[in-house]
Amino acid sequence: MDNSLGITQGAPPGGPPGGVEEWRAVSRVLKSPGQMVRAVVDDLVTTFFPADCRVCGGPLTGAGLSPLCKTCIAELREQTAELCTRCGEALDMDGLQYARQFEQGVLCGPCRMAPPEFERAAAWGIYEDGMREAIHLLKYERVEAVARPLGALLARVIERMQEEGMSRDLVMIAVPLFGPKLRQRGYNQSVLLAEEAERRLRRSGGWRLRRADDAMVRLRQTESQFGLSSSARRRNLRGAFAVKDPAAVGGREVLLVDDIYTTGATARECARVLRQAGATKVWVATVARAQKEMVASWSVEKVSVAGLGGPAESWVSRSTGGREDAGQGT
Repeated sequence: MDNSLGITQGAPPGGPPGGVEEWRAVSRVLKSPGQMVRAVVDDLVTTFFPADCRVCGGPLTGAGLSPLCKTCIAELREQTAELCTRCGEALDMDGLQYARQFEQGVLCGPCRMAPPEFERAAAWGIYEDGMREAIHLLKYERVEAVARPLGALLARVIERMQEEGMSRDLVMIAVPLFGPKLRQRGYNQSVLLAEEAERRLRRSGGWRLRRADDAMVRLRQTESQFGLSSSARRRNLRGAFAVKDPAAVGGREVLLVDDIYTTGATARECARVLRQAGATKVWVATVARAQKEMVASWSVEKVSVAGLGGPAESWVSRSTGGREDAGQGT
């Protein structure tokens, strides 16, 4: 019932005329001015500066810096298979049967036979579909802003590794590119990913991270690892990396960061030289992981193309639209 002042019964003192529900609706708006401003900015940007998602081609509906839409980012899903606790390889039936016989960590065959010198390698998602396209945008089409959503996923991988035993006090090193490759591309995509991951981790608090990307260098470019045996891969990478600043890693745990874990040869070699330089432990974090059945299919395609009379390298153009594939990953 209205009183003499014209205020509806149930409305708070000093509030506008109307019932409780109406006042609650008004108060929700008044309590979130930041959301109102954000909505206005989003509307203005999408109206006057429309842009499309670089993966699916759909419209970007916000004013953020990411060139990927929210749907495509959400589809960059975490791996769900049973993985090797050392290198992150998806386990086959033999590996799962072996794991059931022991209470120790579940290891793949290669890690049981030749343990790598890193403690663990972990990746967020599988290198396929939208993940593959997003990484290609970053590496080969100079869309540096893709490092923001991918770096956010990398930060989640690092947080998960910390929960499973990795220290929060780390030296962070992005896998280096060979000098001419770096000058050609204009930037190291792994450095961009490390920068974004570091920014997010520092914001969450509790981390002591020291960036030392210049502590390790790549001395020469290597051929693609695809189609090579395990021993040939090791020979291919031997001497490709060196630690030029041992003081930066001596007595410290090192977190090695890259975009893709492909065959693991690069991660193994980097871990080896870092341990030789005095690092107490080496951990490897990447955004994506190329599982062995994918690597095998790429190798078969490469051999098949060569067998048809064309150059072996032509598999790259057919499978990736003229771009290199994951052969330059970790």
